[in-house]
Amino acid sequence: MTEPTALPAATRASFVNVGERTNVTGSARFRKLIREGDYATALEVAREQVENGAQILDVNMDEGLLDSEAAMVTFLNLMAAEPDIARVPVMVDSSKWSVIEAGLKCVQGKAIVNSISLKEGEAAFLAQARLVRRYGAAVVVMAFDETGQADTLKRKTEISARSFKLLTEEVGFPPEEIIFDPNVFAVATGIEEHDNYGVDFIEATRWIRQNLTGAHVSGGVSNLSFSFRGNEPVRAAMHSVFLYHAIAAGMDMGIVNAGQLPVYDQIDPELRELCEDVVLNRRKDGTERLVEAAPRFKGDGAMARVVDLAWRDLPVEKRLEHALVHGITEFIEQDTEEARLTVARPLHVIEGPLMNGMNVVGDLFGAGKMFLPQVVKSARVMKQAVAWLMPHMEKEKLELGLLDAPSAGRILMATVKGDVHDIGKNIVGVVLQCNNYEVIDLGVMVPAQKILDTARERNVDIIGLSGLITPSLDEMCFVAAEMERQGFDVPLLIGGATTSRVHTAVKIHPNYRAGQAVYVTDASRAVGIASSLLGDKREATVTDIRAEYKRIAEAHARGREDKRRLTLEAARARAPRYDFAALPPVKPAFTGVRAFDAYDLGEIARFIDWTPFFSTWEMKGSYPAILSDDIYGAAARSLFEDAQAMLAQMIAEKWLTARAVIGFWPANAVGDDIELYTDESRTTRRATLHSLRQQIARDTGRANLALSDFVAPKESGIADWVGGFAVTTGIGEEAVAERFARANDDYSKILSQALADRLAEAFAEHLHQRVRREFWGYDPGETLTPRDLIAEKYRGIRPAPGYPAQPDHTEKKTLFELLEAEQNAGIALTESYAMWPGAAVSGLYFSHPESHYFGVGRIDRDQVVDYAARKGMSLAETERWLAPILNYDPVRVDAAAAE
Repeated sequence: MTEPTALPAATRASFVNVGERTNVTGSARFRKLIREGDYATALEVAREQVENGAQILDVNMDEGLLDSEAAMVTFLNLMAAEPDIARVPVMVDSSKWSVIEAGLKCVQGKAIVNSISLKEGEAAFLAQARLVRRYGAAVVVMAFDETGQADTLKRKTEISARSFKLLTEEVGFPPEEIIFDPNVFAVATGIEEHDNYGVDFIEATRWIRQNLTGAHVSGGVSNLSFSFRGNEPVRAAMHSVFLYHAIAAGMDMGIVNAGQLPVYDQIDPELRELCEDVVLNRRKDGTERLVEAAPRFKGDGAMARVVDLAWRDLPVEKRLEHALVHGITEFIEQDTEEARLTVARPLHVIEGPLMNGMNVVGDLFGAGKMFLPQVVKSARVMKQAVAWLMPHMEKEKLELGLLDAPSAGRILMATVKGDVHDIGKNIVGVVLQCNNYEVIDLGVMVPAQKILDTARERNVDIIGLSGLITPSLDEMCFVAAEMERQGFDVPLLIGGATTSRVHTAVKIHPNYRAGQAVYVTDASRAVGIASSLLGDKREATVTDIRAEYKRIAEAHARGREDKRRLTLEAARARAPRYDFAALPPVKPAFTGVRAFDAYDLGEIARFIDWTPFFSTWEMKGSYPAILSDDIYGAAARSLFEDAQAMLAQMIAEKWLTARAVIGFWPANAVGDDIELYTDESRTTRRATLHSLRQQIARDTGRANLALSDFVAPKESGIADWVGGFAVTTGIGEEAVAERFARANDDYSKILSQALADRLAEAFAEHLHQRVRREFWGYDPGETLTPRDLIAEKYRGIRPAPGYPAQPDHTEKKTLFELLEAEQNAGIALTESYAMWPGAAVSGLYFSHPESHYFGVGRIDRDQVVDYAARKGMSLAETERWLAPILNYDPVRVDAAAAE
């Protein structure tokens, strides 16, 4: 390796700095300015970059709530009017081609496009490359092909060579206008496979410069140090060390913050050596050594954040309390060890300062002065402290034959059979553990007998059941009935998205009279309910709950009697009559199915709706207003920063794999059903989709809807089509969650699960947009903003089985068979028709301009009997799957009929 000179003022003369701060995905300040339309101040960010040594400005407007094309055009036009900014070239950066093209139309002089790749195949790659060439721009080529991003030296060089050959031989690109980005990935993550990422980039750079003559090499340097986010001096040192060696290998361009890069020779010698050990993968313990030393360098240099460490002068008991309240893990092991040396037994540290600190957390949480994300961070600190003490406690127990310390209670928790969702259950478990409850978590898809056998073996004080999908409600009733039959009397806690106080009172409570079923609204209520059910006030608490549930059940019964329902015949007579001939349905670009593998997570992330993300953490409010909320604002901002950092790492390091399948089939409505055909002759039926009709009696004249109304009737002779989809971003999610669980980091575990769920919903949103514009193409000119998409201002709908417009989960079976979803997208159905992986979304596509979302509401027995006959299911089985929407009690009706 040629010995490079040090990096004065960030880089050597042969290296081109690409300023990164005019990128909404890389700069929170710039993103805020653009969101607020403060382009004047945003221009100052660009000016600062140029003054700090940036020779190219990377401009990126890819943010979910922005009209990215409009923002790009506005900002570039304003830049062009500023001579001191316009003197440097522009790198037009976007994951969306339409945004890149809009930018290219504005740029004066030679621009650089960032980026194109082979991820969608050679045809798309060549088409975009020819357009870049036509605009006279240079191009950044990502090391990314149809199977994903290149993460090894072999893959980086193979993809670069293939791309170079296509660009030079088929498009006629001059080699000197090709810039390869072989992917800078994070090192020092604790995952062994990541240790060589820095070396692989450096060696790929060397190979490109030696073998692809004339081409340049660039990279997003900040990706390298994601593991040390929050410690800017260490990150800057890593960047300088990396560039020192990468530039020697031939890297001649990079996206860096030019004003915050130290001179290589002026980095603290110890820190420089530690960084080189990691970047060059020189020692197996390099990561551990840098992690251990990093806090000592956090306060060094002008770049460091001002960190108040005055609390480090407090007595160790108060330091532990401070760490727990503020979620600080940095010093927890040394403080826990110091505390251990002052007491007779390791257990006394837990029973004393640690539990005292958690009591403060509990009080603040109960008083509304701490919020769920902060409490989960506190739990992470507690777990790491306990993990440090465990070897000492185990040794003591062996030597002295001591028993475990008593807990506040032992609680078994499980997501019921057929259901895979457990984020809420995990949060409740963490909150209970914070309050000295022992939690036994059996995970997901747990059969009733395993729950009860474990409860008996472990002598638990409470059983907690969780579920998200509506079939889980029936399974909870079964578990409650089995508890009654097998002689249990412990309290039964019920929670989950589809559960409710009414369902618990009306359906679950009657099955378990020996004990007591109790609905838990959210995690903040779990501790209070558990303590009241296990303490001296248990008898009074149970008496109050039973009286409340009796009132709820009686009110529920009265509500059913008061609601007027039309007969099925009358409801059908009030179906809407749409004129399909006036606006004939559009034929999709293809029929059959199309699969998507390893879809770009970065593209998907632009479509995230963040409001439900905050709801997951029990923070009420809509995004982005919640970030400045008087109550939640500070906690929401901290949570959002953590989410953005983890999301960036997820994308850069490919923690998750996104897969999808879509399909379109010739279709026509036959009554309340939708027939799908094998081909356009429409003579052979391939499958039937069944829908349910609203039976509510209205005085307004509004129609009674069923999904079949949005498809042209068969007797009309008009050709129509229906689509379907299944998407997941959950492949790999389980391994990520397990990794964090092994590290006693519940906060990061839950955060990763919540992000995977948000990405799945975003994937469904993004793919639906492509369906409207391209694959079905019934609205090719759609120009909605991400905010418009969240508000559902588009034409057409994508209703899902199990949701209000079609509450029957069994319809997923037909959809999954049509899509061959397990083979094409890696998504399977459980026996209760939940999707696995859990971060998955599926549904149907309807294109009719009048189609809209609605709820079927409660239905009467006449429709259930009719629906069962159409589906070929028994009445009992149909009632089981439609139980949440029945307007009658099946047992009472059948008993009356028998009499």
